[in-house]
Amino acid sequence: MAQPTPPSPRICTACDGFASAAITLGGRDRNGHLRTITAHCPACHGTGTARRSPVQEGARA
Repeated sequence: MAQPTPPSPRICTACDGFASAAITLGGRDRNGHLRTITAHCPACHGTGTARRSPVQEGARA
């Protein structure tokens, strides 16, 4: 008997699941470490998954 397949995760369409990126500032600090900042996807706020809408399409409130 076939096993039911689990539903696929809702991956954010704006970042394709890669929600955070380290961006270099172009310089190094006095210890020699590369200075970076972390940028998050503005659509999913760094989670990598799309938010589920509480209201279904075509449903009345």
